[in-house]
Amino acid sequence: IEAICARMSHILNAKPRTHKGRKTRMLRAEGQIPAIVYGVGIEPTPITVDHNAFLKTYTQAGESTIVELTIDQKEPLHVLIQDFQTDPLRNDISHIDFRSINMNEEIETSVDLEFVGEAPAVKALGGTLILSRDYITIRCLPSKFVRTLKVDLSSLVTFEDGIDIANLVVPEGITVIDEPGLSIAVVEPPRSEAEMA
Repeated sequence: IEAICARMSHILNAKPRTHKGRKTRMLRAEGQIPAIVYGVGIEPTPITVDHNAFLKTYTQAGESTIVELTIDQKEPLHVLIQDFQTDPLRNDISHIDFRSINMNEEIETSVDLEFVGEAPAVKALGGTLILSRDYITIRCLPSKFVRTLKVDLSSLVTFEDGIDIANLVVPEGITVIDEPGLSIAVVEPPRSEAEMA
């Protein structure tokens, strides 16, 4: 079980936004996404970002990686992609929330679990893999962020084996907030013909 670090620099340029309400449709037609940035060191500020540039950044960074957001060529802010909304009809991103953070203060965030390998109890014994969680909650300095944790399923040899939060090996500087005994993955034995009936 290992961590995949994503500490490369992700840079996204933005411009101040004056359009509000229905006028933001014009921005979307021009390939811009209305957004807001708030948090440490900045009052809530309406901005716009380029649609394609954001998609590229989000694909690389996700929601658990720091992005350097530059507004109108000013000093960049360290932000997280806090949330975004999509237009259900067009399947386009309609709005983004960026949260500015202090690089010297710990914050809480979630980290996705990436399941790798094959459980012998599934392959050899015909069991069914049951995944209870696909993320965990951590606390750390922004510089210690990781995007995902790999979970190796090869330790599930019998139906008595399981992977709990306590089994995860996380990088130094990261504290897992979730209860250690919470189950992540188990393999259930195949049902008998009587149970199926």
